[in-house]
Amino acid sequence: DDLGEADQALTGAVRIGAPEGFGSYVLAPLLGRLADRHPQLQIQLVAISGVLSLSKREADIAVTLSAPREGRMVARKLTDYGLSLYAAPSYLEARPPIRTRADMADHRFIGYIGDLLYAPELDYMQAPDVDIHVTLQSSNLIAQLQAAIAGAGLCVLPDFIAAREPGLVRVLPDDVHLDRSLWLVTHADLKSLARIRVVSDMIVQAVKADRAMFTGG
Repeated sequence: DDLGEADQALTGAVRIGAPEGFGSYVLAPLLGRLADRHPQLQIQLVAISGVLSLSKREADIAVTLSAPREGRMVARKLTDYGLSLYAAPSYLEARPPIRTRADMADHRFIGYIGDLLYAPELDYMQAPDVDIHVTLQSSNLIAQLQAAIAGAGLCVLPDFIAAREPGLVRVLPDDVHLDRSLWLVTHADLKSLARIRVVSDMIVQAVKADRAMFTGG
């Protein structure tokens, strides 16, 4: 029937919501390839510090830090990923050496603004054994990254982002490491649409192809 045919046509808009780091570093480079393969598609990438609502149709596909607990959602785990502590050589050279976790107490940290955290998975500035001072705060990961590259302080960053930045070095790699996950979520009503399937599959394939970047293995 005509309606079914229209549903399967690779035309129209697909809006993807994603954390700003994953959106900027993983999804944005994919957009050209998607456009070359499917020139009739309009791809909208919303890479923000926050969460878009699939149930309210603010996005068609979402990359999230946890699986949805409610609503008619279909979720698949994209990948686990690691986070480590990073700094610019210029910062490290001008400050006391960091040989143990206890040494972190004397250093300036860059991190999220506590009351603007949009997901509990981002609340990782907890070090029970060290008094950490997060004196430079931003709700945006890319801003934190750029501050770290400029030598402003120590910053916990996803390895898949920091590894691409030659201006950063890992600090205490054996003592400071976190693991988180990324999920690909679509609304149950949309998952069978061809344009949703095509975009979802390309995201999954891109992450698979770059698996070592995310997991370090």
